[in-house]
Amino acid sequence: MAYFPAFLKLDNKKILIVGGGYIAYEKLDHLLDFTKDISVIALDLSDDMAKGIKNNNLSFEQRAYKVGDIKEYAVVIVAVDDIPLQAEIFAESKQYNCLCNSVDSVDYCDFIFPSYVKKDDLTIAISTSGASPAMAKHLRIYLQNLIPTGISEFLKEMKDLRRTLPKGKERMKMLDKKAEDYIKSWSNR
Repeated sequence: MAYFPAFLKLDNKKILIVGGGYIAYEKLDHLLDFTKDISVIALDLSDDMAKGIKNNNLSFEQRAYKVGDIKEYAVVIVAVDDIPLQAEIFAESKQYNCLCNSVDSVDYCDFIFPSYVKKDDLTIAISTSGASPAMAKHLRIYLQNLIPTGISEFLKEMKDLRRTLPKGKERMKMLDKKAEDYIKSWSNR
């Protein structure tokens, strides 16, 4: 089954990462593009993970996961190779209405991490529903190279127009035409 694409607003949502290795760091690195309200519980940390926690002043507890650790969190990322622990945390997450992602175990995931491109306000997510993360990565690289360098300024201008112009059909038409013209000018290069 395919995953429904959605962008979550992480304001005021606490995130817990269980694990401290390379994969945990990849997830942390992605999450830091969107929030800093992240805590980590792990027995050991990779050098990158330790640096990421320190540089972003994140909460860290050096210990094993305990039942109940997720009760205050909106999202939990289980980045450990212990499949029974992944299953246990996933089942527990249902008690707390907490979204759960267990790395490389789609059976214990409410969501997956897409490959994505982020340039200020622009975020493009790519997913193969787990069929080929490698393809999603290479498609991300391809798309990243297509995005014009001035996209951030254009989006800032569009945001300002949306904020200042009165709502209605005329505004929608004008903004649609402006976006269409921008895309055409960039694709004709």
